[in-house]
Amino acid sequence: MRTPIVRDMTTNHHPRYVTLGRSGLRVHPVCLGAMTFGTEWGFGTDVPASDAMLARYMEWGGNFIDTANIYTKGHSEKIIGDWFRTGGGRGMRDRAVIATKFGGNMWPGDPNGGGSGTKAMMDAVHHSLRRLQTDYVDLLWCHFWDRHTPIEELMRGMELLVQQGKVRAIGLSDHPAWVCALAQSFARMRGATPLTALQIEYSLLQRTVEAELVPMAIHEGMGITPWSPLRGGVLSGKFSRTNPPKDDGSTRVRKDSKYLTERTFALLDALHAMAAGKRCTVPQLAIRWTMDRPGVASTIIGARTMQQLDDNLGAMDVHLTADETRELDALTHPELPFPCEFLDFVRTGIQNGTTINGQRSDPWPMSPKSDAERF
Repeated sequence: MRTPIVRDMTTNHHPRYVTLGRSGLRVHPVCLGAMTFGTEWGFGTDVPASDAMLARYMEWGGNFIDTANIYTKGHSEKIIGDWFRTGGGRGMRDRAVIATKFGGNMWPGDPNGGGSGTKAMMDAVHHSLRRLQTDYVDLLWCHFWDRHTPIEELMRGMELLVQQGKVRAIGLSDHPAWVCALAQSFARMRGATPLTALQIEYSLLQRTVEAELVPMAIHEGMGITPWSPLRGGVLSGKFSRTNPPKDDGSTRVRKDSKYLTERTFALLDALHAMAAGKRCTVPQLAIRWTMDRPGVASTIIGARTMQQLDDNLGAMDVHLTADETRELDALTHPELPFPCEFLDFVRTGIQNGTTINGQRSDPWPMSPKSDAERF
């Protein structure tokens, strides 16, 4: 019997959901990342704190939880499983969309302990279901591109898991765009389960995905779930030119981080000024920017404290104007590989003074101006 989710009525947050890619699966626009559940990796939160975050997230109306077989040596999955089985979330399993990943190797010295081969995949999912204490996962990600496994084998294995009822939907995490497109085409040609989602790093400081991954996902009907929208804490608002991170374990951001550049500090200056005017926080602005990007369905947040979780969830109530978005876009405009810049350049020659799907172009100066000029 399902237990209804009792929302914290002291807040004014009305649950809002989106469909994940070209599917009917409804997920919250903010996904709770569980990589911080457990302290086995030297950072993160203990079990009571993790349980409290799960409860708070569900009270907010959240329903999308993302973990992986390798997170904190498997403890992350077990914490989630315990909470839904016997803890505060007892009876709410069917109300949650639980996503986990395979591909990481949990067995030193075993070449089939990781990767996306059928043997490794089946074994990983078996152990994930055991730790999660559930009969199925709502979304199964292939965690990383495994260059040694044919795409056909990857897709056949994931389809088999769907047919067995162990998996409801499938997606790819951290794969090149051409691999994703081939995999989706393979599924489509066989009439098999399509890829529902794509998980990639995406933030104001990581926009190179806009070259191929983002347009590919939109074209192929894969909902984007960005990870690290704060670039691992660089966009937390804690650091500045005069207040660099301390290498004392209090943060994962290192003093010599390649992201702590003058360009980043200029961005942080703008974010602080914008946040002051909007009465929100810098992290909320950075997360909101990522949430607003084309193709993005649900943005993954990770937190080590309840304060961080509440602050990140507050991004739901932040609104960026078109001018504010343009300002942040200009400060973080990425250098994209060929042919991205060239295709932007030739848009004028293709559209010749027309606007198509919202994309405007100037008249092409080298175009014939009259029938007399046209051969």
